[in-house]
Amino acid sequence: MTEPKLDHVDSVDDELEIDSNYKPPPEKTIEQILEADKEDESLRKYKETLLGEAKAGGVIVEPNDPRKVIVKKLALCVADRPDMELDLTGDISQLKKQTFVIKEGVSYKIRIDFVVQREIVHGLKYVQKTFRLGVPVDKMTHMVGSYPPKMELHSYTTPAEDAPSGIMARGSYTVSSLFTDDDKHEHLKWEWSFDIKKDWKE
Repeated sequence: MTEPKLDHVDSVDDELEIDSNYKPPPEKTIEQILEADKEDESLRKYKETLLGEAKAGGVIVEPNDPRKVIVKKLALCVADRPDMELDLTGDISQLKKQTFVIKEGVSYKIRIDFVVQREIVHGLKYVQKTFRLGVPVDKMTHMVGSYPPKMELHSYTTPAEDAPSGIMARGSYTVSSLFTDDDKHEHLKWEWSFDIKKDWKE
């Protein structure tokens, strides 16, 4: 997040429509991935180690949930402080009522915990737009990567960002977050909010 600015920022949906030279690779099954480069012994063993659990029988963590990607939690991480967490498994429409307080100028990271099940997911991407008084003031897009299904949680942590500082930066912000992928599947879209204050205790 940078100093609040009033530059035009397209909607989260428009973010995914930006024309670029990037073309996502074609999706491959686990079997196709294991079959490729099979003459390279070390690469074959590496892929079998990486994908072994997935190959063993289509990992299904939550049988009643048909999604490939289940986003579990967003955490705002600041050094030497407890993580501030949003539970994304319940009623996400209520998340805006849970407001984080962030000290101005502090360095923070965002961590997202998620499950991948059933099949490999390609080119996961985290898109975040920040608004103040309804005006877009910041946007970020992070390439999360491709992940095989497995029973354990996957986690992705963004690079450090500095919260804006100064009297003009203090106040309430809303965030629109989107977890998507190369194929523009919206795995989860949610809104949350935070306040920038002079100190943590305010």
